Amino acid sequence: MLKIIFVISIIMVIGISTNYAHSQEIGLSTFQESAQVIIDKKISNKSITSITLLSSNLQEIKIPTELEQKIRENERIQAVVITNQNNCVLGVRDYESCIIINIERNPEDKGINAIQDSTREIADLYIHEMNQVFDTNAKFFQTYIHTSDETNQALGTSGIISGYRTISAVYTMPMQDTDYMYDKLSTMLLSKSIRDGEGFYNVAKILSEDENAKMSFSIIPSESKSLLQLRISIENPIESQMEETITKINPLEFFNIENLNRSDYFSPGNYPLNSIFQIVILANDEMNVSDVRGNIIPTQMIDGIEIPIEITKKGWVFDPQKGEQIQGKYIFGESTSINENELKFSLGGSNLQYKEEIKLDESITVVIIITIISIGVAIFYLKGYKK
Repeated sequence: MLKIIFVISIIMVIGISTNYAHSQEIGLSTFQESAQVIIDKKISNKSITSITLLSSNLQEIKIPTELEQKIRENERIQAVVITNQNNCVLGVRDYESCIIINIERNPEDKGINAIQDSTREIADLYIHEMNQVFDTNAKFFQTYIHTSDETNQALGTSGIISGYRTISAVYTMPMQDTDYMYDKLSTMLLSKSIRDGEGFYNVAKILSEDENAKMSFSIIPSESKSLLQLRISIENPIESQMEETITKINPLEFFNIENLNRSDYFSPGNYPLNSIFQIVILANDEMNVSDVRGNIIPTQMIDGIEIPIEITKKGWVFDPQKGEQIQGKYIFGESTSINENELKFSLGGSNLQYKEEIKLDESITVVIIITIISIGVAIFYLKGYKK
């Protein structure tokens, strides 16, 4: 997340060759919508399809100001997560949802018991109010020390949610279906203007009806404000065709949609960077992006990051384009919608950009052949005439 914010900041500061003849200046909204596909052939052999709606504005994603401030002012709280993910931590049963409060370890705590007691002492200060605000009845289950950071290292994420030695105070409650839980929390949390704006919010509603769908709501505090994040995700085993030498990828197929529309919430202004499609592919062997159907945006390297030169145009930015990890971001530019053909690409081919074969209609081919023969006959007779 910090990397994304850094990239956006650079783009805004250097004003990269944007066409300012447009009537509206480029802006950044505090609300962002993100669609993501992770194809993990390295660790879990699963694909993860997700929609994330996030904001740092309490008028857009609404929680009580007092609760947000209390969480943010406690320097040891790293994140608060509500989720119906199966086995949210080791030991939680399949029929239970969780409220997880992640606490930074106090260096003065010596031994497992001291760490667990210190973590629960802080978390217990917040759980009653959390239950009231989110209409839940979560009870203390255990404190859990995360001992693995493999996924965070592979994806380059911070580890605040599940990083190595993160300590979680876990509270459990009866499991709720994802479509019910998403409808309840999105109505409670999202402003009416965001819900009416549809866009990725509607795609998340579609995902929530899948039998494998899970959801989470996260509060991630920083010094001056908190990042609020509502997420729907689906995990599926990777299909056998992903193991082929040249793999064709249709990213929107993971969402069972043919078009991805931006939220109308952004229509009053020009916010090309607030709707992002992202794909991440992890593998044990080196891969390369090929046969990209849509536009590829020219970039320049700044501090090791590929920055798009013109953000008013829609298209892909792949960084890196080859290796054991590939990342691609598709920017909408000034468009309000993208279709599945614009997002299609392959892995393992020899050409970065897709080159379409020209197939002539049979009747046109016949006409061309007749024309060539006619020209040949004419030349023959002309030669004979000259002789």
